Amino acid sequence: MNVTLIPVTPFQQNCSLLVCDATKRAAVVDPGGDIDRIAGEIERQGVTLEKIFLTHGHLDHCGGAGALAARYDVPIEGPHPDDAFWIDQLEAQSARFGFPKPAPFTPDRWLDDGDTVRFGEVTLDVLHCPGHTPGHVVFFSADERLACVGDVLFAGSIGRTDFPRGNHADLIASIRNKLWPLGNDVTFIPGHGPVSTFGQERQANPYVADAVLARSAV
Repeated sequence: MNVTLIPVTPFQQNCSLLVCDATKRAAVVDPGGDIDRIAGEIERQGVTLEKIFLTHGHLDHCGGAGALAARYDVPIEGPHPDDAFWIDQLEAQSARFGFPKPAPFTPDRWLDDGDTVRFGEVTLDVLHCPGHTPGHVVFFSADERLACVGDVLFAGSIGRTDFPRGNHADLIASIRNKLWPLGNDVTFIPGHGPVSTFGQERQANPYVADAVLARSAV
């Protein structure tokens, strides 16, 4: 699988173009905006877009999903249905931040923990990881040792939990109980900023390093 990061929106959100090496069929994860930029990369690589995957319902992650789906006539899968209220507010979110009015959409498939998603010959596991939002999901490739974690975890930080229905305890539990067991060797693509590995974050992340979590449990 080949991965290209395409920073989009003024928030520089990491939209990801995932390409199956065997079939040259592709999926886009979190097309928050700048659809022409995403389409340009799809065309530059000469791949066929098959699906759109969403980690959660915040504007910078899904604001362009409806327009991209319409342009390529592809389905949208994700997030978990607990984020439906965020997607329902997409136009209001856009107005609040001065973004262009988004094309409305309803995901073709809502996702839950334990589901899988596919494109080409690639299968990704779905993990429901609430906290940043209640319906946040993570996409994981066991073969590639790669996770698209959205805004759950960042290099040196964690997702905010001060949005409606955010929950700090849930976020920490998602990281500790869903992400860490996947393995220290897993590279993750966060919603913003540089990639990292779970092992690196377990050593040095000031919020969720093993030593930090051990102290908080005392």
